[in-house]
Amino acid sequence: MLGSLQSDLNKLGVQTVAKGVCGACSKPIVGQVVTAMGRTWHPEHFVCTHCQEEIGSRNFFERDGQPYCEKDYHNLFSPRCYYCNGPILDKVVTALDRTWHPETLLLCFHEKDGKAYCRKDYFDMFAPKCGGCARAILENYISALNSLWHPECFVCRECFTPFVNGSFFEHDGQPYCEVHYHERRGSLCSGCQKPITGRCITAMAKKFHPEHFVCAFCLKQLNKGTFKEQNDKPYCQGCFVKLFS
Repeated sequence: MLGSLQSDLNKLGVQTVAKGVCGACSKPIVGQVVTAMGRTWHPEHFVCTHCQEEIGSRNFFERDGQPYCEKDYHNLFSPRCYYCNGPILDKVVTALDRTWHPETLLLCFHEKDGKAYCRKDYFDMFAPKCGGCARAILENYISALNSLWHPECFVCRECFTPFVNGSFFEHDGQPYCEVHYHERRGSLCSGCQKPITGRCITAMAKKFHPEHFVCAFCLKQLNKGTFKEQNDKPYCQGCFVKLFS
């Protein structure tokens, strides 16, 4: 077709001069021409080797004598970041036999005293540790009992219930809810299983609210010195005589 056009123009007295041979189709170029990689091309034939889109005036890269658009060249041949798996377009950092974007390497590695540590080892070695799980604290924390805690770890050490309004009881350096604090201290009433915070009766190696220290049969309130014990239960004098004499 180009040859026929050139012949027709010559017949009309219009002299045409081929500007070269296209590096893609090997035919003469008359009209617009692209010069690249030491060759000439019809504009519509100067395309990306991978996606086949016309390159035109866009930036391109050459590899093994073939042109590639910028996007495909980087996706196919640029080193990839180990962290985000994206192509590295500018500066590349090599560490641990892997390539990284400089900015993502900073997310994965930390420096202390002139030495580089991966994120995990850095926090394992230098970050404050949770008083509950002993793992590194990276974000929000609670400060209590001379320790730092993950919010989800600052719970009763016995029943793992969160503390309402932040109120807790301390025993041996650990936080407890009220019931388990008194259980640990041996100050739960043996009758109602609730904490004893006031007057207390100690009998049979147990503790009672005064109103809960009662005869196991007639349920009358007992005094510490006027009861009888049978099978680890307290009885008043009258019931004990009726039942066991």
